[in-house]
Amino acid sequence: MTSFRIALVQPITVPPPDDETNVAAAIEWIGRAASQGADFVCFPESYPGPWRMPASYDPSERIAAAAAKHGVHVVFGTVEPIDPATATAYNLTCMAFPDGQPVARYRRSHPNGPWIYTGGKYWEFQYVAGNDYPVFDTPHGKVGLAMCSEVYMPEVTRALALRGAELIFMPAGLDKRRLWETWRTLLWARAIENLALVVSTQNLLSHANRGLAIVAAPESVLYESAIAGMGVVEVNLDRVRELRMGRDGGSSSESCGAKQGVLSEQWQRPELYDSFYPRPLKQAAE
Repeated sequence: MTSFRIALVQPITVPPPDDETNVAAAIEWIGRAASQGADFVCFPESYPGPWRMPASYDPSERIAAAAAKHGVHVVFGTVEPIDPATATAYNLTCMAFPDGQPVARYRRSHPNGPWIYTGGKYWEFQYVAGNDYPVFDTPHGKVGLAMCSEVYMPEVTRALALRGAELIFMPAGLDKRRLWETWRTLLWARAIENLALVVSTQNLLSHANRGLAIVAAPESVLYESAIAGMGVVEVNLDRVRELRMGRDGGSSSESCGAKQGVLSEQWQRPELYDSFYPRPLKQAAE
């Protein structure tokens, strides 16, 4: 069993126009997490920012330097400007590495843009959706990155799992309000159906907000917190790998809390993938 530690940071976040102050706070959190033995640090969506276009700063270099200094992986959020004149940008979940290699980037792919970040109280940019699902090797396992309400789109985490992701980070935005229960349920569901560890946390603008920091495994929720602060969770991927390699059978429910092998040929029928989404029939030639 090879264990590692994930630090979930649920900060009191400074919103725009002073969001650049979050960078210094993030660097302090990284140091604190490393002092508690963390191998990964997970920040919320858009933390440490920026949240708006035109982007007045890029935290990537400073976060990457802190990750290398403290020898940890750091999952964080920012934007990738496309055209300042039209305020277009990708929304990113990034991961900095302990060895100083280039920062990994995932461009949010769902929903269709740009409405989701346009005209809001905090976010303000013309969001452009990405189209790729990269996964990243680490000494602890293969990592996939996603974001926030993409938890409502099971195709996103399934694409990452089919590419080998065992540990999926889905940092989220703000207080979920009436969505809290379904959001929590879906985070665990994404772990169950993909036989992965799914990790999320969110920004709190005050202590009155209800957070949703969670580490969900296929068979149980390993950690959750609704309050501001940091939790450090020791995990391993042995059970995930065992469930992925196993085969489901009539007596499986006696020893397994999730269905085994759902990413394997026992369950998967890739020849049907193109038929899942109904498409108009091609018009016959006249």
